[in-house]
Amino acid sequence: MTSLLPRSTTASTGVSDAGGDLGHRRPLALIAVLGGAAAAASTLLVCLAVGVVGWFLTDAGAHGTSRGGLRVGALGWLLAHGSGISVEGVAISAVPLGVTFLCAWAIWRIGHRVGDSVSGHGPDADGIADGERDWTVPVAWCFFTLGYLAVALVTASLATATTVGASRGRVVEWVVLLCAMFGLPAIAIGSGRAAIWTAYLPGTVRGAAAACRRILVTWLAMATLCFLGALVVDLGAAANVMSRLHTDAGDASLLVLLSAVLVPNAVAFSGSYLLGPGFAVGAHTLVSPTLVVLGPLPMFPLLAALPDEGPTPGWTVAVVALPVLVAAYAAVQAQRRLPTLRWDEGAVRGCAGGVAAGVLFGLLASLAGGAVGPGRMQHVGPFSFDVLVHAITAFGVGGLVGGLAVTWWQRRAARRAAETA
Repeated sequence: MTSLLPRSTTASTGVSDAGGDLGHRRPLALIAVLGGAAAAASTLLVCLAVGVVGWFLTDAGAHGTSRGGLRVGALGWLLAHGSGISVEGVAISAVPLGVTFLCAWAIWRIGHRVGDSVSGHGPDADGIADGERDWTVPVAWCFFTLGYLAVALVTASLATATTVGASRGRVVEWVVLLCAMFGLPAIAIGSGRAAIWTAYLPGTVRGAAAACRRILVTWLAMATLCFLGALVVDLGAAANVMSRLHTDAGDASLLVLLSAVLVPNAVAFSGSYLLGPGFAVGAHTLVSPTLVVLGPLPMFPLLAALPDEGPTPGWTVAVVALPVLVAAYAAVQAQRRLPTLRWDEGAVRGCAGGVAAGVLFGLLASLAGGAVGPGRMQHVGPFSFDVLVHAITAFGVGGLVGGLAVTWWQRRAARRAAETA
């Protein structure tokens, strides 16, 4: 990004200027491909290490070989990229979102550094402002995605066998999606192009984006608190599950690690419950604020947070008002940082931000479920379409109310300030 700033602010001597220009003019294709491969390899190595440690902790490595531990780690990494696996005819399609978020974080961090390294390519800031075409970011993103994709496909080829299969097509789709959602913005920000492009955006768009971010983050925080609270209340049940499994220290550590990886999935389940539609933990089951229908469940500690089966208390119906209140509060907080005195702009900011946040949470809810075993456990997860509709409606209405309320307050404060002056 420093290469896009005026020359007088970035260079002090001829030597430093030459070194800076060379540092930002390395071959774009090479830097982007290596960056994508490094982003994939960094999280893959972590999963491989966890797989080997898990193999050793299980009966001190008495069963299987270290190669099997590496294979399990690679399959876990592929699952985080939506590959799904089929073990002797049993499909497992649920995505461990904890590992997926780790991969997204690595893509963001390394993509930002790739953007800084290629910032010297293409036209400068004056040329971009004059309308000169700049393909630096799209080209860098394409090569970055190719580097990441190469590592993913090689891993899928080496990890799968006759008894375990993974969908390479879904891996390609997920890699492109992750690199588009996190790699492309990171490269644009690191190269300085994002600052130039966003300067031309209307204030309404920036305000709606800020409201969307605040509403989504606040709602995820609320869902996390509710999930952790339910788990703490039934912590004894979780401990009972651990004792009935007769786990030693190594097995217990692996089970706790697996539970931590699935916490983001549980947060999406919790948010879907608070929105009203709820979720399923098996075929013909329902967990919602109005009714809980459960059948036989696997012995897994996180399931201790589920409510008791049967009709729910009357007060639980009131939780469906929580999304509207959270969206209104978050819209108020967002508009306090970007104030406006226009009624239409305040309404559009809050409503559009709420609708966008609802779409994003609906997407997250659709990714949180999937098949986790044979039989009835092939249907586990939130009711995605219903969650999407409820989220858009509740967040949109809440954002609209919050945007109008804070606009009224800001207009009132401005009028008082004018009268005082």
